[in-house]
Amino acid sequence: MNDSDSSRLETIHAKGGEGFSSLCLQLAQQHIDAHAVDPGPLPPATYLELEAAGWGLAGQLACQQGMRWAAAWAEDVGDGLALMACLEIAGSYLILQTALPAEHPELPSQAPYYWAAGRVERSIHDLFGVCFTDHPDPKRWTRHQAWDEKTHPLRKSFPVAGFPLAETPPDSDYPFFKAHGASVYEIPVGPIHAGIIEPGHFRFQAIGETVLHLEERLGYVHKGIEKIAEGRDPGELARLAGRVSGDTTVGHTWAACMAMERAARLEIPPRAAYIRGILAERERIINDLWDLGSLCNDVGFGFGYYQFGRLRELWLRENLTTFGHRLLMDRIVPGGVMVDITDEAADCMRNSAVSLRQELGELARTLDANSSLEDRFLGTGMLPVETAAALGAVGYVGRASGQTFDVRKDAPYPPYDRLNVRVASENQGDVSSRFWVRYKELRAALRLIEEMLGDLPTGALSTPWQTPQEGAKGFAAVEGWRGEIVCYVSFDQNGRIRRYYPRDPSVINWPALEKIALNNLVPDFPVCNKSMNASYSGHDL
Repeated sequence: MNDSDSSRLETIHAKGGEGFSSLCLQLAQQHIDAHAVDPGPLPPATYLELEAAGWGLAGQLACQQGMRWAAAWAEDVGDGLALMACLEIAGSYLILQTALPAEHPELPSQAPYYWAAGRVERSIHDLFGVCFTDHPDPKRWTRHQAWDEKTHPLRKSFPVAGFPLAETPPDSDYPFFKAHGASVYEIPVGPIHAGIIEPGHFRFQAIGETVLHLEERLGYVHKGIEKIAEGRDPGELARLAGRVSGDTTVGHTWAACMAMERAARLEIPPRAAYIRGILAERERIINDLWDLGSLCNDVGFGFGYYQFGRLRELWLRENLTTFGHRLLMDRIVPGGVMVDITDEAADCMRNSAVSLRQELGELARTLDANSSLEDRFLGTGMLPVETAAALGAVGYVGRASGQTFDVRKDAPYPPYDRLNVRVASENQGDVSSRFWVRYKELRAALRLIEEMLGDLPTGALSTPWQTPQEGAKGFAAVEGWRGEIVCYVSFDQNGRIRRYYPRDPSVINWPALEKIALNNLVPDFPVCNKSMNASYSGHDL
């Protein structure tokens, strides 16, 4: 280890505590070459490059150090593959990176130590052809028969249009888990559902009405987002990012723009950062209102459904009037924002916040007094604190089970680095907790909007774009309304996108649904599922 590596490790230690530096030292003791590198403008992450043989060991040691596994992605770099995994501890991010050959790439799995890594590694195998040895469940995940086992769509040699078949074979032979025994039976649900929702398959094993096991099968709306991002300019990527998951258009666009801005060493104006924050909190409010109403509807409490839906509609209409789009699509652009807030609009938003806070207080008294609502929510769909921690659950799912991590508070970015962010949390981990965490987050979002409107800086709305250097990389973590969004971008020699990877919080939270359904009644699955409200589209890139 040379002097520059030692200096870099001091920085890692200062940011991430003993965990980061201890990881490096333990890898060295196992004769694994691992060294800190400076990848350029990639805050708030630190890079650790290591040899492929130590990949699994790095996961094991990171788990022992209490690091949370956040994401993993691969990149075709021409003469081989680069594979990266993102870990977090104490609000600091560490990105592990290793190099693999283009032919027969093989890597030890991190899934034995992190549940969250399991499906992501399976997807990387399908899309890039990386074989993860010692993987506990190496079944295909993303492919769904649309391409053969030797074809990998995220390799550069694969054309954007692919090789479409006249007819894609049915995905009928997926090896679901089988339970055997007296009175055990199987219930297949989906992928096409009765409601207007996206497709996902749920395979139950049950006795009577009690769920013994649940296995999910997702990926039915795989859109090729990562592939069609290649070659786009920054503005085009921002528009694409806003459509990763339509209900999180602000969160994903912000994450993509922040990653690109960091790669370009671009600092946005303070007013633009505050407006981005206001947009993000408004997105949080309209979605939390809809979730609260939908949870009421799932247990037959129509009054709550109508009232929360009415309040959401008022805010959607104000979005259209003030910002030009009900869902706030394409309001964030590389370098800043494309919409301003007039004094008159600010006054209207303040009045709306006061009105919503008052109505939420009245609704809370009605909800508290409703015993049938309590009977259906309390003790249903339990996600214990220990299980949530092991899964790495984020957002309201994690915070309802004692996980208090919030990017706005723990790894703050403008404007949240200037605000007092209060994180709502519960410990019981049932549907009731996930309901009331959302309610508390609504009130916290209202306070943040009022604070940002009161301190809204003057000045420009954007900074002129400057083309990043060839190979420039950018990383961003943003607190979307569902939780932590992770984004990575890299640029080619023409200043266009070489690689774009967005990780929606649903990728982390979907496995939790398999856990909370256990030992619950089959008829309670809809409300369990709704209390999670993971995004199919955000998962199925």
